[in-house]
Amino acid sequence: MSYKAIIATLKPDVTDAVVDAAKECGISGATIVPGRGTGVREAKTFLGLVLEMQTDIVIFLTEDDLVEPVMAAIHTAGRLDEHGTGVVFVVPVEQVAGIKEAIVRRERN
Repeated sequence: MSYKAIIATLKPDVTDAVVDAAKECGISGATIVPGRGTGVREAKTFLGLVLEMQTDIVIFLTEDDLVEPVMAAIHTAGRLDEHGTGVVFVVPVEQVAGIKEAIVRRERN
């Protein structure tokens, strides 16, 4: 079986909707890591303090056949057509361990 990692950097207000949309496509779960980043617009300042925008890094591990529907669901739920809401990309995965339970659940459905 071949796997891909879908990695999304999102604004926290869309993270739950994105994870729910991915689960509706057959994803069994996600790893969410809080982060911060810089983009086209640098951090804003207020009274001399730098205000950095919070970002969630969401990682989905999935079989190849779910990549397209999950990407479409993330695009819609994450409002990625709007400027500054997030970025999503896919990377190949060489080896996987520890996901047998998720595979068995998917095969039952």
